[in-house]
Amino acid sequence: MSAAQLPEATGREAGLRSPDVVMAPADIAGARATRHSFIRTMLRRASSRRWRVRRVSLDLDAEGRGTARYGVDAEGHRWTFVVFSTMIPAGQRTDRVIARAWDVTAALVEGDVDDQRLERLGTEVPRQERGRAELGSLIWTRANRSGRFFDYVVERLASGLQPERDHFGYSPYLMRSTAFYSNGKCGLVDYEGLSADYPLSVPYRAHMLAAWLLREFSYDLVEACAAARNPDAARLSGAWRRYLGLGNATGLGLVPYAINHPEVLDSWARVREIPLAAILGRPAEPGDPDVDRVQRLLERAATCLSERTGPAPAPYLPGPELAEQLDSLRAELRRWQDTGSFRDRPTRWPWQQLHSAAEQTGSECRGVVASILTELTEDLDEQVEQNLRCDETRILVPGMRCERLLELIDTAYGWTRSFDFSDPREHANFWFSSADNEEPRRASRDGRPGQEMELDIDVARAVSALREDLLAVDGRTSVARFLLTRPWHRAWAVRIQKMTPLPYGEVRANVLAADFLPLNVQRLQLAMYGMENFNPQSTDWLRVTLMSGAPRIGDLAAGALDDDWMFTPQPPEGAGNAQPA
Repeated sequence: MSAAQLPEATGREAGLRSPDVVMAPADIAGARATRHSFIRTMLRRASSRRWRVRRVSLDLDAEGRGTARYGVDAEGHRWTFVVFSTMIPAGQRTDRVIARAWDVTAALVEGDVDDQRLERLGTEVPRQERGRAELGSLIWTRANRSGRFFDYVVERLASGLQPERDHFGYSPYLMRSTAFYSNGKCGLVDYEGLSADYPLSVPYRAHMLAAWLLREFSYDLVEACAAARNPDAARLSGAWRRYLGLGNATGLGLVPYAINHPEVLDSWARVREIPLAAILGRPAEPGDPDVDRVQRLLERAATCLSERTGPAPAPYLPGPELAEQLDSLRAELRRWQDTGSFRDRPTRWPWQQLHSAAEQTGSECRGVVASILTELTEDLDEQVEQNLRCDETRILVPGMRCERLLELIDTAYGWTRSFDFSDPREHANFWFSSADNEEPRRASRDGRPGQEMELDIDVARAVSALREDLLAVDGRTSVARFLLTRPWHRAWAVRIQKMTPLPYGEVRANVLAADFLPLNVQRLQLAMYGMENFNPQSTDWLRVTLMSGAPRIGDLAAGALDDDWMFTPQPPEGAGNAQPA
């Protein structure tokens, strides 16, 4: 399928997978980063438009306290990433929103930052939620040094050594980010005012630029601390600078966001499903270069995953087990290259067969294979990524008849009928915003106070209740007249009217159920950001890594950005003697 034949993302007729499959917890549990994840699209834009990034200043004491500035010149615009570094006691390091101190706070701002502006920013940025952004501030962020890895790497470098290959397990990073604030919060720039041609107007591009520069600062910081202990300390090798990413830990807050922004969720799913449908519709011959490319990517993914040792990341598969599944599929693809038959059936559609075999193996295996196959769709990048822009306005269609609204429910929300809300297990939990922790939480209904403050994210239950009330009225009644006596249904009626042509806007799950697993919804969102190395710490939160293997400032400056950095294995033995890139 050529770029000109890119399908409309409106249903099965276009070759897209069914929303009942795509948005089911079983499928999203295997979501992986793709070439259309936000960090990948940001770096491709930076490379193709020749952004120039440089470190302007680094002023740190022996403990890493001080400031840093990084300048970005891009497409006629200039931004500065300003970092304020300190060192807080280990006991104060937390990922919680209620934290009041961090090792690092930073801001991405428009224009240059001289000493006077640096002083002004230094008064407000470290305060984060309690601070007030000045004009031209795009992103505020903060991070903490890794309690497990930062000091370890400092000691290794101070001793003239590189990190040990097997030390990091699932978490190759030096610092862990805890928030990225934007879009009006604390007085930051309102993105609705940005023009369409502004380089950072695409959703999350400014966040990814800030994250990428925060990762760069983590290298500078760890080297500065090592050099303070030993002037002859080693510097991180180029291989290690590529491998180490930026850590993150994510909790329940992502779930209400996904539920409350169905238009966004639909656009993210389209960005994943459109290129997948395109590549599955393309024939191939055993001698095509793309076949060898897929083989190499499968091998690299298996190598990377086999290195993810340590405690099993339940409920997800251990890396080595997933690597074995990929090795089996590689063997099947090799046999097709040799014989033209996939699992003893002649075919010119190996990508369909490979994806089907992965799907039969399991959702995580399918997720890896889908990400790899999507790499073959570079010709669709610009068209696919247009789906990142979405319209979240919702306007009631008051003259619609109730019978028509009922039809929409049965067509697009038929999945809600699989839940029996007379069963207490289907509404065993409720969601609320914690006054103490300032974060979304869920709790059991049994004897729990605060249920009057329940968050309105129960799509399945609310739609089921709306359907029941619609069945009780004359179908010719207008929705407006229906809502006059039942106003509590208004938001859901509007949502159904808006979302019916957007097939991927709803997760096919009951978030109130006793067996609902928040991790799966979180994983889908994190994969869209570009996160990898999913390592659950409970049913409600997990650790992840962003940008492990991603290009650096030096790579961008060379003008030859390597966009092929998925599933980066550990640096090889002997790479520690190389100089930084």
